[in-house]
Amino acid sequence: MRTLPAWLAFIERQHPKSIALGLERVAEVWRRMKLALECPVITVGGTNGKGSVCAMLEAMLRAGGYRTGLYTSPHLERYNERVRIAGVEASDDALCASFQAVEAARGDVALTYFEYGTLGALWLLARERIEAAVLEVGLGGRLDAVNLIDADCAVLTSIGIDHVDYLGPDRESIGREKAGIFRAGRPAVIAEPAPPRTVLAAPGVHYLIRRDFGYVDERSQWSYWGPAGKRSGLAHPALRGAMQLRNAAAAMCALDCLRERLPLGMQDVRRGLAEVALPARFQVLPGRPQVILDVAHNPQAAAVLADNLAASGYAPETIAVCGMLRDKDVAGVLAAVAPRVTRWHLASLGGARGAAAEELARHVNGEHECFETPGAAFAAALKRAHDDDKIVVFGSFLTVGEVLEWLKNKKTSKR
Repeated sequence: MRTLPAWLAFIERQHPKSIALGLERVAEVWRRMKLALECPVITVGGTNGKGSVCAMLEAMLRAGGYRTGLYTSPHLERYNERVRIAGVEASDDALCASFQAVEAARGDVALTYFEYGTLGALWLLARERIEAAVLEVGLGGRLDAVNLIDADCAVLTSIGIDHVDYLGPDRESIGREKAGIFRAGRPAVIAEPAPPRTVLAAPGVHYLIRRDFGYVDERSQWSYWGPAGKRSGLAHPALRGAMQLRNAAAAMCALDCLRERLPLGMQDVRRGLAEVALPARFQVLPGRPQVILDVAHNPQAAAVLADNLAASGYAPETIAVCGMLRDKDVAGVLAAVAPRVTRWHLASLGGARGAAAEELARHVNGEHECFETPGAAFAAALKRAHDDDKIVVFGSFLTVGEVLEWLKNKKTSKR
């Protein structure tokens, strides 16, 4: 019997391309598996904010007593993070069983790593008798494997320029792809304040931020208004960052739209927002120097990171530990954060898509050093930084994941 690492290595070899958009393959295997999700489904897409909205939806629904199923990607440290049932990560045994079920059904159909994982996750969710499913789109929307499932409510968080090789060169093209998760006659929550025309032309019953729902930041608290009315005196979500009120409003609007099937009390909303947790979204680690983890990897997210750094207080030195994939807008990301950085520790990432530190160095000015791994870059930053300095780790899930692993190993070695 294969272990989980063996299964992951196996599924990585089953398609010649790491990304091959299209629903034909995954739909055929899903049909053979003869399964369905018999509960309300919320699908979340967008350039940035997807993970935060998914986490808030799960937290509020769980606070209301619902048995939830959550599928997200990518992961930081363990593949198990991608699938959660009732708030608990799927076990190795459960994931192995799901992959075995996919393998038994697929025959000669070649599936990508993401397609295989999505089918495995849906198999688990279908068997676990969940009462609400929250699904995060992997890339784009229209041709993403998650779009195999017809969402009862779709949420579009934002539209930025990313994945242009697959989604198109401009916001109109990208918007068309991302709005592909909408369904005719069903609610589509649009949290992007300036949606492209292609989004507005997509099917669905549109709920636009500022028109049909919104929020007011009142410093120590905030208020939300939407299809089910106004909710005032809310505590700020447990997730840090200036964009989290917009994300919270989008999640609350989606739940408003499904309130007949998934009713929630005000206390459930409050508790969910207070308890929600999501690593590496402007996550500030305890201790000194201040260490901030953020998975920002496109210019839009990097600009938000820069704003959050500006609002987080002065530091004599801010050291950026950054590693990126070469198919990202490296120059745009680094330029967005540069005004808040005094020194760069640039790290190489492994794999075919990983950029070398020297490639990143071509896009920065000022003091910088290159390192073979994010762990080495972070260790050097810790050695250099004083207690009142900041270290910000960003650029990729891989970068943050490797630093988290380094921190875990250091903590273990001290015991």
